[in-house]
Amino acid sequence: DPERYGVVEFDEDMKALSIEEKPAKPKSDYAVPGLYFYDNRVVDIAKNLKPSPRGELEITDVNKTYLELGELEVRVLDRGTAWFDTGTFASLQQAGQFVEVIEERQGLKIGCIEEIAFEQGFIDANQLQKIAEPLVK
Repeated sequence: DPERYGVVEFDEDMKALSIEEKPAKPKSDYAVPGLYFYDNRVVDIAKNLKPSPRGELEITDVNKTYLELGELEVRVLDRGTAWFDTGTFASLQQAGQFVEVIEERQGLKIGCIEEIAFEQGFIDANQLQKIAEPLVK
């Protein structure tokens, strides 16, 4: 369904060659999932964007600017990573069902900020325990 996404084309070293928004004929099978990290220049870049033919400011145009500067870094998500576009009711429902199934069957929480903070060393075991106590059933 590439007409719903941005699509990136890579060279043989997985360096981005091109990026296009909702192409009718995509140059690759790599969708851009919409997870971006920018430096502070992004503010000025965004201020200078012109609306697309659809009348919207496109994040792909920001990414194209970084590509033109030779500074766009694109990473392919690891195997096992699930990504859902939630731009339609059906896709939002699918994403919710996926989260529900994983959490119920595997006993894992998806996007648990407390677990991430603990694993990254931002909080210690005592702080984690204190956060978790009100959640005990």
